[in-house]
Amino acid sequence: MAVETKEYRAEAKFQRVSPQKARLVLDLIKGRGVEEALTVAAFTKKRIAPVIHKLLTSAVDNAKYVAGEQGVDLDVDNLYVKTALANDGPRMKRIRPAPMGRAFRYQRRLTHIVLSVAEREAAGGLVTKVEEPTVEPKAKAVKPKTAPKATKKKAEEPQAAPKATKKKASTKA
Repeated sequence: MAVETKEYRAEAKFQRVSPQKARLVLDLIKGRGVEEALTVAAFTKKRIAPVIHKLLTSAVDNAKYVAGEQGVDLDVDNLYVKTALANDGPRMKRIRPAPMGRAFRYQRRLTHIVLSVAEREAAGGLVTKVEEPTVEPKAKAVKPKTAPKATKKKAEEPQAAPKATKKKASTKA
């Protein structure tokens, strides 16, 4: 019997930062508890970090609101960041002056950031089961190592090589 977990999301679209730079901060908070993720976002020294902090706060507020509207019992301390995505938005094409009257084109990237939080599954009950480790009997069979075919081939090859070198040495002298 699978229990369905509800996700609560928040989006920030058209943010003026490249998706690669936003992913640096999002990877720090992905999979963490909401309280810890808020702390990490607050103390990260990136320009997009305050936006992600605000977005994470919004996702938690959305979770509280929707849970209250639907009459679902929600434990805010049990929320964690389930997904954190930074998708490409539209690109603004710009022109920069270049030497000798030319112009270079470059692109200003925009980002759509999507955060979703979900409630961690609680333990199965109040009773915690402790399982004892099972010990498996160790039985190793010792096999004799024999390789007569390989040794014959190896023995034949070195014999042929010295004969060739002796002939070359005798012809030179």
